[in-house]
Amino acid sequence: MSNYDQNFSASMQFLKQLTKDVLESSRVYPDQSVVGSAKNTTGDTLIRPGGRECYPCFWVRDFAQSLECGLIRYKELEHALILTAETQATEDWKTPSGSFVPKGSIADHIGFDGVPIYFPGGASYQEQGQPFGYFPSFDNHYFFIEMAWYAAKVFKKQHVLEDPIKGISLLSRLKKAFSIPPTDPETGLVYCELNKRGVNFGFTDIVVHSGDLLFCSILRYRAALKLVDLLEVVGESNQSNHYREIAFKIANNIFDRFCDKDGLLHASTGKSNQLDIWGSAFAVYAGILNPSQSRKISHALIKALDANTIAWKGNIRHVPTDNDFSNETVWEETVDIGSFPKNTYQNGAYWNTPTGWICYAISQVNPDVGKNLATEYIQQLKSDDFRQGDEFGAPFECIHPDGNHRQNPVYLTSVTCPLAAFQRLNWI
Repeated sequence: MSNYDQNFSASMQFLKQLTKDVLESSRVYPDQSVVGSAKNTTGDTLIRPGGRECYPCFWVRDFAQSLECGLIRYKELEHALILTAETQATEDWKTPSGSFVPKGSIADHIGFDGVPIYFPGGASYQEQGQPFGYFPSFDNHYFFIEMAWYAAKVFKKQHVLEDPIKGISLLSRLKKAFSIPPTDPETGLVYCELNKRGVNFGFTDIVVHSGDLLFCSILRYRAALKLVDLLEVVGESNQSNHYREIAFKIANNIFDRFCDKDGLLHASTGKSNQLDIWGSAFAVYAGILNPSQSRKISHALIKALDANTIAWKGNIRHVPTDNDFSNETVWEETVDIGSFPKNTYQNGAYWNTPTGWICYAISQVNPDVGKNLATEYIQQLKSDDFRQGDEFGAPFECIHPDGNHRQNPVYLTSVTCPLAAFQRLNWI
């Protein structure tokens, strides 16, 4: 093994141990409280989106996205899955802000006291809703299905699918959740109008998207295939064709509907339809594209890396710097531009959550470029490793060179998602 290979292997092991330590920092044990939150009275351990003062609630999407790394225990998954199912909306209701929660909706996040919040932005049951959409975040409905799939297929606990939760089987709850986000019946893509808007993907929850939605449509595709698996597990293969056909329809339409002439995919077809780096890479990662389409995106990502428009220190921007909407904002519209100035948070900062997806996508055509990006990512983690003391914070949620912007130290998906991708690439 060459010195380069040895050093790369050591970097991967560093990442795995760092991920374990971030995960432990993210655990909230029974009767424990963090950063002034309520005590965890849900009966078992919950995993929040990070350590230190990071987001004092259980977030469905952050947890679900972290499962692929293989470091979360089954008991933790089972508790999170049942809690998510138990808080599924039991009736239609309107929030005081005028937003609407349909029966069967999945929470965006859940307090340590077990109270569900169906919209981003806060922890108050009464204050939830606008400006973060008229409908609950769409993506969590599909992440709920992924959680169940991991329980039944990866951990082989098939019984969870038919065990009643408040009198309703988990499988019935999954099918109901799948039906909640609005879709175009012709294409199978997730679709929303501005006056019925929900969050496309929680890592763009401040962004106003409309029309066909890229990222959430990919999640719907994955969820449909996972429902096929789950239905076949319980012997309901006669129903599985319905979801298989949905997945096929999405895959057949997604590239043509979102693709730019240069190969990258747009985030939406309506409001804020800029090029979506995360979504482009995730499409390759999810296996929704044919080989020719995947290669086109992979080459476009390499070109963007070479042009220095999407990455900084191994962190990835949502939108290429040469595709910003204006000098004032990256996205066409955010929920409150004053609170999220350009080049901060989801409006132009650089994130580690998608780094693994980028590495995976570009490694399909040039593994060396993928490894170089991964190396830059690891180097940034090492230089600011939170285990060195309170003045250090990596992995951060996001960073930017302007003003030395650093947000939310000890952030979980900044390591769990890349670790999962690197494992898929057999780098670990």
